[in-house]
Amino acid sequence: MNWLSKDKQYIWHPFTPQKESPWPVFIEKARGSWLYDDRGNRYLDAISSWWVNIHGHSHPYIAEKIYQQALTLEHIIFAGFTHRPAIELAERLLPLLPGKFSKIFYSDNGSTSTEVALKMALQYWWNLSPADNRGNGKAVRNKILAFNNSYHGDTFGAMSVSDRSVFTMAFHDLLFEVIFIDTPTAENIDSLIRTIRDNGDQLAAFIYEPLVQGAGGMKMYDAVLMNELLQAAQQQEIICIADEVMTGFGRTGRLFASEYISLKPDIICLSKGLTGGTMPLGVTACTDRIYQAYVTEDKRKTFFHGHSFTANPLACTAALASLDLMEMENTMQRVREISAANQEFARTLQNSFPGNQIAAARSLGTILAFEISQGENVYLNQVGLEVMTKSMDRNVYLRPLGNTVYFMPPYCISDDEYDKLSSVTLDILKSR
Repeated sequence: MNWLSKDKQYIWHPFTPQKESPWPVFIEKARGSWLYDDRGNRYLDAISSWWVNIHGHSHPYIAEKIYQQALTLEHIIFAGFTHRPAIELAERLLPLLPGKFSKIFYSDNGSTSTEVALKMALQYWWNLSPADNRGNGKAVRNKILAFNNSYHGDTFGAMSVSDRSVFTMAFHDLLFEVIFIDTPTAENIDSLIRTIRDNGDQLAAFIYEPLVQGAGGMKMYDAVLMNELLQAAQQQEIICIADEVMTGFGRTGRLFASEYISLKPDIICLSKGLTGGTMPLGVTACTDRIYQAYVTEDKRKTFFHGHSFTANPLACTAALASLDLMEMENTMQRVREISAANQEFARTLQNSFPGNQIAAARSLGTILAFEISQGENVYLNQVGLEVMTKSMDRNVYLRPLGNTVYFMPPYCISDDEYDKLSSVTLDILKSR
């Protein structure tokens, strides 16, 4: 059967221009760090299949746990009902999170976890506002603070707090007002703090990707300076939202990127590695301060938000199995080893290309990134397609963000596999 022809006939793929789009690669199976296509080729998954896979593909332990749960309870409405996997996951996650979190709200993915966080923060202020004669209140704070170059997802709230870019340009007139600032540097920190103080009485929340801006080009910034920003925000009682959808579960070298920062968020968003990359699941956790604004006799102040597959038992079971593996297989030790390899490869890049061919080789934990100095630093820079094609020809799957090349492998990647990834990357750069 010609599956690719059927794909072309029926399916619209994400982030893919539709006119004369290339044929997708048909993947039949995956195991560990490798993807296998229908022609007998295999590809080293250097980006963890969009940053989700942390333990390797088709992990038998996670698969067995999902199978056993499917025989018992595959799904149930989560309004008025509950189940063991959701309770166990919440109980287990809360002590691990970087801060004093009180409650967990489940959703479906990274975008929805940030959407929940934004609504939760905005309604917090609405719930605290006095009602008018009709019983409706107007929030005293209704603006959001976010970083330039940020990306928080594709739903409307998440788009609104993301950088105005090619991802959002069709909807700019429809997105709500946001105050954008640059990520902190020694040169701009004072002006950023002034912006926060000047707008503090209007700002409901400050949403940020801690230390690494993912889809914006794997840009990294300083934890100490970020702590100063959070201090200024918290002095103004601004709700701080850490979007750890990508950075969570070891990606930055610690379990959560917020662990590098002294001050902790009021709300945290999780997805991607949460289930080990096996099933869609989102988590939004909040502190008791946030939760108590919803504990009221006024039913209009209920958090009216939910998803059909909220707290899906299979997804919660996968997340529990993934947490088991974080402990059982000494995963964080492997994270440290990959982190060290990334630091060494970043030095190799700097020494191998002393001119202007590449720029800003950098790493944090299991994330390594650099720019190829050709054209603009934008997502539509076609050098990324060139690198992806050449890497696939060498059995490695890289998917640059424009001219930003990055590694984000699953933690099961072996030393030999990492050596292949780095040597293929060097060969591609040297052949340009």
